[in-house]
Amino acid sequence: MNYPEQLNPEVWPLIVYCAAVIALIVLMLSLSYFLGQKRRDPATDEPFESGIISQGSARLRISVAYYLVAILFIVFDLEAIYLFSWSIAFYETGLLGFIEATIFIVILLVGLIYLWRLGALEWGGHQKSLSDHKNHQ
Repeated sequence: MNYPEQLNPEVWPLIVYCAAVIALIVLMLSLSYFLGQKRRDPATDEPFESGIISQGSARLRISVAYYLVAILFIVFDLEAIYLFSWSIAFYETGLLGFIEATIFIVILLVGLIYLWRLGALEWGGHQKSLSDHKNHQ
C-alpha cells in the first residue's frame, strides 16, 4: 500500500503550497534570528518615529465613541458578507432563503433603529447615554 497514490491528485497543489508557505516562514524567521542584532543598546527600547525623538507620554485618551463606531462598523459591515453569499446562491435557496434573508435584514434594521434612537450614532457633544435613555422612558 503506497500512501501518496491514495491521495486525490487535486490535493497535491494544496500540499505543495502549504509546504512552501511553511518553508518560507521558517526561512524568514531563521534569517532574522541569525542576521539580526545580537546586542541590546539603551536606545533599542526607545520609541523612534521618523527621526524625531518623542517627548512626553505616548498614552493618549481616546473617546469611547471611536471604539463604538468601529464596533458598529464591524457589526453592520459583516452583514454585507452574509448578504453577498446569499445573493450568489439566490436561485438555489429559493423562497425559504429569501424569507431568511429578509428576517436577517429586519433584525439588523431593528438594531440600527435602536442604536439611532439611543444616540450611539451621534457625534456631537449631546450624546445620550444608556442611563439617560432609560430615564426618559
